[in-house]
Amino acid sequence: MPSAELQAALEAAEAATQVVRDLYRKNLTVTVKADRSPVTEADVRAEEAIRGVLERRFPGYGFYGEETGRHAMDAESLWLVDPIDGTKSFVRDTPFFSTQIALWRGGRIVLGVSAAPAYGELAWAERGQGAFLDGRRIGVSAVATLDRAILSTGNLKTLAAGPGWSRFGRLVGEVDRLRGYGDFVHYHLLARGAIDAVLESDVNILDIAALSVIVEESGGRFTDLDGAPLTLDTTTVLATNGLLHEAVLARLSG
Repeated sequence: MPSAELQAALEAAEAATQVVRDLYRKNLTVTVKADRSPVTEADVRAEEAIRGVLERRFPGYGFYGEETGRHAMDAESLWLVDPIDGTKSFVRDTPFFSTQIALWRGGRIVLGVSAAPAYGELAWAERGQGAFLDGRRIGVSAVATLDRAILSTGNLKTLAAGPGWSRFGRLVGEVDRLRGYGDFVHYHLLARGAIDAVLESDVNILDIAALSVIVEESGGRFTDLDGAPLTLDTTTVLATNGLLHEAVLARLSG
């Protein structure tokens, strides 16, 4: 039985979905924020809908949102919200965007919801309760060697600009296949066993918080590119089925 917190996160994701569906493919005005990322009316309204649900259900919790900022960050429990992760996809009328809602407590993510209405998937997980995709329990693959692994990447700009790029190139030469599914898509694929590893060097915790617990509750492992646990300041990701994690870390470290 989902906890009251997970039920609230699912309700909030559905509220955001209603906003997003109404505004998708409506040629909305796009504003560029200081960090050069785009924002639309849909981003703001979806986050307002999410925040309304979560604050009504859990008024004492903190809230860290992509669009409305940080509130009560010192609270014991902190919601982490990206109303439309993949706004660039949203404004280009492609379905690779999602709503990400996670709950941070005690130094880790305790639950996550990843809702992708245009793509047609809804994933969620809660610590100790497993991970689910469209109501079905899911698990990672059993691939144990790099020569059989499918690796997917997201944004790699920072990695490409540094000394790790050549090490990444050698890793690419070892895996079976390289793909770039990006955004929520490759994490959903990893969690249900369709691919085996995901690597990104340019992320925000709001992009990946919910996905991290979904992958881990599917039996996988989720760290930064140095193998460290996630923090609110994490900017890189290595996510795997667990069996491949140390091998990939070894290649990336030289």
